[in-house]
Amino acid sequence: MKIVANNGHAVDKPTARSEQPGVAKTGGGAPAVLGTVNAELESRVLGPAQEALAALPEIDQAKVDALREALARGEIGFDADRLARLIQRYHGAGR
Repeated sequence: MKIVANNGHAVDKPTARSEQPGVAKTGGGAPAVLGTVNAELESRVLGPAQEALAALPEIDQAKVDALREALARGEIGFDADRLARLIQRYHGAGR
């Protein structure tokens, strides 16, 4: 199967890396030591951020209400055709 990048050029198959003696590998091929370091880093650094993110509501209803009111008052415009073009471009229509 040929893999093509966004620029239309073929993506080269990665070359095999040389093995380092005495370093255990995980199932994904990364050294086991890196897996431990990454897990510790994630728990120490990203843990609090993930907890804060989980505590936030999925939708900021106050912002939704403010935008809805601004649209109703005509303070901001809405271009449905532009939105449709952006959605098509994002999802790759017309390629």
